[in-house]
Amino acid sequence: MSCNSWDEWVGMDRLMKHSQENIIKQQALDKKAGVDKNTKSGRSAHAKPKSSADTKVDKEEAKNTAPRGKKRKADSSIEKDNLSAEKLVKIQIPPNLKKLLVDDWEFVTQQNKLVKLPRSPSVDDILTKYLEYRSKKDGMMVDATGEILNGLRCYFDKALPVILLYKKEHQQYGDAVSDNVSPSSIYGAEHLLRLFVKLPELLTYVKIEEETLIRMQQKLQDFLK
Repeated sequence: MSCNSWDEWVGMDRLMKHSQENIIKQQALDKKAGVDKNTKSGRSAHAKPKSSADTKVDKEEAKNTAPRGKKRKADSSIEKDNLSAEKLVKIQIPPNLKKLLVDDWEFVTQQNKLVKLPRSPSVDDILTKYLEYRSKKDGMMVDATGEILNGLRCYFDKALPVILLYKKEHQQYGDAVSDNVSPSSIYGAEHLLRLFVKLPELLTYVKIEEETLIRMQQKLQDFLK
């Protein structure tokens, strides 16, 4: 899949409208952000007083991006009219990566520590290294894998500013990404992992055969491993 076919493959207009409504709600709740904490490796801190509104926003962001807990109903963030049980890809995120997701959420929303950009390795680097790994293991039979990885890159570049960033990261995105620079060349593993949380929802918009979705799921699981 080419990046140019993104809008044809996915109902991006509906997705953006739904996500922008969430952003507007968050902005109405929160006009200040941050907590005074020391910086950690790979992250920069911005110290500001934390208000009660921040807590509400943080909880909302946790529901939208962080891994879902046992008490949450499955797929509660997906609009019912878009949900197709037959087409919904189940992506099992390994426990160690779930922990990284939780840590990432806490760094950004609770401690106001953003990852330092550009990240190394970048999303592009990670996808390229995985394709090289599969090529060595499977020989030349990697066309389907390469297509899926290219699709992931397109998903990431399009979805990052719409649904993958926490509110406190939007200014950093505006400073780091220009018109001629792709997010996948700037951001790294932390934000790529967030994409996998959202993929089941995104793939409800995909117009392809169920059998193809199943094969895609298997390859995505292998990538996470």
